[in-house]
Amino acid sequence: MIFRSDAAKGYSLSAPATIYVGFLVAAPLAILIAYSFWTQTYVTLDKSMTLNNYREALTDPLVQHLMLRSIWIAGAVTIVTVALAYPIAYFIAMKAHKKTIWLLLITIPFWSSYLLRVFAWKLILGFNGVMNSALLGLGLINEPLSFLLYNEFAVVLTLAHAWAPFAILPIYVSLQKIDPSLLEAATDLGNNAFQRFMRVTLPLTIPGIIAACLIIFIPTVGDYVTPALVGGSDGKMIANLIQVQFGAANNWPLGATLSLLAMLSVGFVAIVFVITGNRLGRRIR
Repeated sequence: MIFRSDAAKGYSLSAPATIYVGFLVAAPLAILIAYSFWTQTYVTLDKSMTLNNYREALTDPLVQHLMLRSIWIAGAVTIVTVALAYPIAYFIAMKAHKKTIWLLLITIPFWSSYLLRVFAWKLILGFNGVMNSALLGLGLINEPLSFLLYNEFAVVLTLAHAWAPFAILPIYVSLQKIDPSLLEAATDLGNNAFQRFMRVTLPLTIPGIIAACLIIFIPTVGDYVTPALVGGSDGKMIANLIQVQFGAANNWPLGATLSLLAMLSVGFVAIVFVITGNRLGRRIR
């Protein structure tokens, strides 16, 4: 009776969260899966089960190209952001005295709208933007640079800036958890600063690095606002095609299929990355 009573209490306590997740996650995902097996012609929705959407999506060169480009851009954003975030997180965790102020400064970009930050980069990188005007004023170039905007470079740069705090914070937390006595012991054993970092600091922060990579990679694959505003035709991603299917093309089944395939692709890459990261962490140790 005690076990049943405790079990009942546990179920009752978890019921609100279960219902919440069911309505906001499981139910929409189930609807998405159902739509992927249907077909739609203009406003007519045919609920007959078919795999035509999957065949079309998997054999369409445009879908394959955009999927690979999305993974490539998300991977580039992840590498650039983490590479820049690690030194900042290291400085705040190991060197800075007033850590709260530094952490507050990191969150300042979130005080403004995401769209405003994207438009700001559009103004900076534009043909007549801030960067070209500055370079022309300094006499470093004779005419405005046209490759700064409406390409993959602009998308990577804008997304890296937008997601930088999400990379800094998990790395900072992992650095904060390092026991100083471990660094002191490494020093006593004759390790210099670089050796201490490679043998103690870096291995212990691998979980934070993996978390930062996943936090950045997963949502950037599905970003369609930034590619639409600063990517141009050379910076479009799979999410832009999905948005077109749900919007202008009015083909929800194909849009649902593309969404599921994108989710599976991201999940596969994320799993491979986590396994590789854990193995690398064990080798470093």
